[in-house]
Amino acid sequence: MRSYNLFYRKGLDGLVCAVPEDYAVPSFLTEDLWAFEGRVDGRTPQPAGFDGSVAATAVRFNGFYLFQNLARTA
Repeated sequence: MRSYNLFYRKGLDGLVCAVPEDYAVPSFLTEDLWAFEGRVDGRTPQPAGFDGSVAATAVRFNGFYLFQNLARTA
């Protein structure tokens, strides 16, 4: 599995942007709105809502993968 850096949207519970480690971070991921929260790969547990096959498709078209982490919602 590919390794992804995870960014959580501040003030919007559960929205996550996963960016492959070997890709540039998209310009909309600014420090005032998003926070880096670690990474996911084949050795770390995947967050709730993360789907590796969907992520691969999304990255192919967008360069990133947005998903809802239901475990982080209020």
